[in-house]
Amino acid sequence: MSSVTIQKVLASPGVGSFFFDDQAAIKAGAKRDGAAYIGKAQTPGFKAVREPSESVSVMFLLSDGYIAKGDCASVQYTGVGGREPRFHADQLAAQIEQELAPKLVGLDVRSFRETAVFAENAIGQVFAAKRAAAYGVSQALLDAAAHTAGHHLMAQVIKDEWKIERPLAAVPIYGQSGDERYTNVDKMILKRVPVMPHGLINTPDLVGADGAALEAYINWLRARIEQLRASEDYQPVIHIDVYGLIGAVAGGSVETTADIIQRLERAAGPHELRIEHPMDAGGRDAQIETLGSLRRLLKSRGSKAAIMADEWANTAEDIHLFASAGAVDMIQIKTPDLGSLHNSIDAILDCHKHGVGPVLGGTCAETDVSARATTNIGVATGVTQMLAKPGMGFDEGFNIVFNEMNRALRIAELLR
Repeated sequence: MSSVTIQKVLASPGVGSFFFDDQAAIKAGAKRDGAAYIGKAQTPGFKAVREPSESVSVMFLLSDGYIAKGDCASVQYTGVGGREPRFHADQLAAQIEQELAPKLVGLDVRSFRETAVFAENAIGQVFAAKRAAAYGVSQALLDAAAHTAGHHLMAQVIKDEWKIERPLAAVPIYGQSGDERYTNVDKMILKRVPVMPHGLINTPDLVGADGAALEAYINWLRARIEQLRASEDYQPVIHIDVYGLIGAVAGGSVETTADIIQRLERAAGPHELRIEHPMDAGGRDAQIETLGSLRRLLKSRGSKAAIMADEWANTAEDIHLFASAGAVDMIQIKTPDLGSLHNSIDAILDCHKHGVGPVLGGTCAETDVSARATTNIGVATGVTQMLAKPGMGFDEGFNIVFNEMNRALRIAELLR
């Protein structure tokens, strides 16, 4: 096939599907007031504790007239845990058009992997928000490669270029409730979501002394599943993200954290329990050591609860170190943090290699475009579970990811 090249690069400011939140200020006691937070911002780049999330749409006008698209995005809790500071859409869009465009015009887009590495290197030379920029640019490059291949299936491009032998297949989707920890759980049960509810356990009172409040919530979850499910064959995994707060409530003690997790596991009953970011050790190497100690202790006690890394696993290199150390059972691949999509793909395959479950995550602050692109990664690489995103309303994100997954699989049937 003759080459297809980028003729023009356009970028337009947009919004994300939730907010950028100053996690440091929230953990320090900023109080909720309706949808807002009252308090003083503490993380660099923030003027308020809660600010509207932003995005930038990247568009490549190709030589054959096709317009490939991707969206730059950053996570809800940007600027903490080793993540780059939040970006501002107007500034990033202008920088893409003025500084990146000259480097990309004329680029042959037939090979996603090659163009993604090239663009990431070009972005890294001049951009402050390099991961957010590379995230959106790589989505557009993946879209372009799928177009030039003739089938428009991003998952197939990934399968072909990484030489993945497994067939494209559905993977379990997990829902996040946001602050609606009860109403959104009902929605998840009625829609038979395989993994739920995330829970957004982001303040100490939601864990409670010795984990009592969280234990009560999991007891309610178990009972609610039994009450609302249409049949007994629906046994969802209970996945709870605690933002390091079990460890904080436990005073930093690995033993006490394990005690609490075992009580939560008993509360979950027949449901598999996954705990995301149970402790925060303040840095990558310390996090690997701490979570490894916690995991080994739990296993020695006969616990089957899965420990999942999130904070401090922000790059493909970070994820490799967590996985190769056997520190955790699962790792969230928080796609905007890894920047260019090829890094997420590499990280997922590295997790598989080390027997660690890759969780294709991301953030409520993303867009429909970025969610569809990363859904194709999950289908191609066979992740353990994949986040329903964006937004915190659950229904919308589940719709986007579930439907994109099924579209990809139906198209794949045609290609066989």
